[in-house]
Amino acid sequence: MSDLSQRIIDTLASVDIVACEDTRHSGSLLKKLEIKKKLVSYHEFNESARAEQLVTAVQEGQSIAVITDAGSPGISDPAYRIVKTAIENNLTIIPLPGPTALIPALTASGLPTDRFFFEGFLSNKTAARKKRLTQLLDFPHTIILYESPHRIEKTTADIFEVMGDRQICIAREISKKFEQFIRGSVSEVLEVLAQKKLKGEIVIVIEGKRTK
Repeated sequence: MSDLSQRIIDTLASVDIVACEDTRHSGSLLKKLEIKKKLVSYHEFNESARAEQLVTAVQEGQSIAVITDAGSPGISDPAYRIVKTAIENNLTIIPLPGPTALIPALTASGLPTDRFFFEGFLSNKTAARKKRLTQLLDFPHTIILYESPHRIEKTTADIFEVMGDRQICIAREISKKFEQFIRGSVSEVLEVLAQKKLKGEIVIVIEGKRTK
């Protein structure tokens, strides 16, 4: 809650409709903010159709805030199609800076921050995951991934197998009560993961290929 800027709160209070991934989740947020709004759900399966409906609503004079369950809309979450459709219909898009996990994870990782590549989620299939890691093997800059808690150990093991024992940081539950950073070589981090199952939202920050 404390990561929400006053501008975000004012915007949510001023619009006619709030488009969100999960009306229950966002309804709880708005209740805590003491804001009552019409909620419209959108997700990866209905986003294209919903985008057209939202555009029509704006063309009829209504204003809409697009939010996501966690982080920033469109960053490994739906919202891209809504924005794209709005632009194609010459509607005004006002992006609000807001919470997102990848930048705090990067800045706290201890790895170079001057250049980085955000990959998002890798495939949940081992072969495809290893193939993509192989494609990133020679990338010289810091790499950032998102991962689910039930795949974190397998993905970290794949990183070790494909990329070797480079430096890595596992950032968990950014900005929340149980925020945690596990830093070290991939082998050291694997030892920690073997001892305790992680929960929550996870960011993996990986050292780029060393040039010297």
